[in-house]
Amino acid sequence: MSTRPASPSLGDRSGSLARAVGLPPPAERGATVIPDKVVARIAARAARTAQSRRAAIPPDRGRPAAPSATAAIRTGSVRLHLAMDLPYPTDIPGVCERIQRDVAERVAQLTGLEVREVILTVRRLVTAPGVHRGRLR
Repeated sequence: MSTRPASPSLGDRSGSLARAVGLPPPAERGATVIPDKVVARIAARAARTAQSRRAAIPPDRGRPAAPSATAAIRTGSVRLHLAMDLPYPTDIPGVCERIQRDVAERVAQLTGLEVREVILTVRRLVTAPGVHRGRLR
């Protein structure tokens, strides 16, 4: 007596769909490769979004330089390095941690890669109006 599973697994469905369409089996089709530069651009855009949500620089202090990013992809995972400006005063460690988490989640969501590490370098602290040499006026 043989039994059939109640619902086919995703792998079974994708294989039967591929056969119906005339595609070769998944192992023979190859892989999608996303270049490091593309992932870096995605990370830079995600960093800009996170910066505006988590650490908005006051508009009267000039426009901050756009965040920059580099990416290194190895065997399905990526390490990111970000550089950006942050406002001062702010909770720098807390803001950096939230930005790192936001960028890692967004890059993983858009690329399907596992983000192993996000290093964030603060290029410059942009002071708020009324702050001079560490004192509020």
